[in-house]
Amino acid sequence: MPDTYLRISVNTKAATLGVGLLLGGVAFYFYDLSTTSRTFVIVLFLFLTAPVGAHLIGRASYFIGNKLWDKSQMDDLKGKYQRNSHVLKSEIDDTPEDNIDHTKM
Repeated sequence: MPDTYLRISVNTKAATLGVGLLLGGVAFYFYDLSTTSRTFVIVLFLFLTAPVGAHLIGRASYFIGNKLWDKSQMDDLKGKYQRNSHVLKSEIDDTPEDNIDHTKM
């Protein structure tokens, strides 16, 4: 894979699918309520946490300045990410770049 972001995506998908199918096979093989419920909870936990972890790693990677692949078509976050406050501006947000007061609630 050519850059960090694609490697994160591919590894997360492969690991989540692989472990999910493996645990599905375990639940099918043992076929009792205790094992099936435990494997279901583990798969649910994995499906909820793996993408979040990959997103956080990707966000940190973007923040420290890892470059995109040379053949990437576009950088969707370019000009929208405030490096001083770690806030991603939306399309309709008209807050000035140097104003970080809007992050305090």
